[in-house]
Amino acid sequence: MDKPVSAANRHVVFSYLVPVHVEVEDGVVVRVTVIDETPIRNPQCVEGYPAYLAEALAAAEDVQPWPSWQFGY
Repeated sequence: MDKPVSAANRHVVFSYLVPVHVEVEDGVVVRVTVIDETPIRNPQCVEGYPAYLAEALAAAEDVQPWPSWQFGY
């Protein structure tokens, strides 16, 4: 990937394993809760500019009091 023209174009998507709680009713997933307090370990760059991964990780783990995320269907 080419380096972006300006710092405003920095974009990184990364993945890492986190615990989730999955609620199933009658064979259908009805809610997924992601536990955000999990420290980032072994991140993998999925998309964007890998050179910015360290900066993205620092921003993601800046000790903000994030709640768990819930997705209901």
